[in-house]
Amino acid sequence: MESAAMESFADIHADIERRLVEGARSRHSPCHQAVIATSDADARVMVLRAYDAASRTLRFHTDARSPKAALIGGGESGGAPVGVLFYDQAARIQLRCKGTGRIETSGPVADAAWAASTEFARRCYMGEGPGVPSATPTSGLPDWIEGQQPTEEQVAPARGNFAVLLVELASVDWLFLSNDGHRRAVIDMASGPDETVRGRWVTP
Repeated sequence: MESAAMESFADIHADIERRLVEGARSRHSPCHQAVIATSDADARVMVLRAYDAASRTLRFHTDARSPKAALIGGGESGGAPVGVLFYDQAARIQLRCKGTGRIETSGPVADAAWAASTEFARRCYMGEGPGVPSATPTSGLPDWIEGQQPTEEQVAPARGNFAVLLVELASVDWLFLSNDGHRRAVIDMASGPDETVRGRWVTP
């Protein structure tokens, strides 16, 4: 469906979900990478690993020792507000997502995400935590593993440094840019395809 023809909240909700599902599935998708913003006005690019439409939850992988993990928190803290930005340049569609983020270092979701990762991906969690000062340029990895793929036994201790960032979406601000006139709507993601999708039109 052409974006310009999307004149209902149901169509836009479906477009958002399609983009998020494809973004998690394909590294070639323009929604495979997102800008994640936290309440300290910091932002970073992260890879979208999964999107669960039933729970409206995005999944990203992160280092449990990172400042954002401490800021967002999880468990008893209940998490914290997180902003997620996607942009499809070819389609001229921007998704500004707002939701509640939480960090999980253990449990079925984190365990499954670690198990599905390659040894090469797990290697990222073997070194120093993010943001540790260094006198010289460094990857933070131990010298003996630089440029090498570790074995499962070598990388096993790094499991304690791995975490998932889960963001439960509350709303998505959908913007379509067009020379014929932009279109913008804010969709309540708690409303789904099995009921009337709630949203509101706003000026671009």
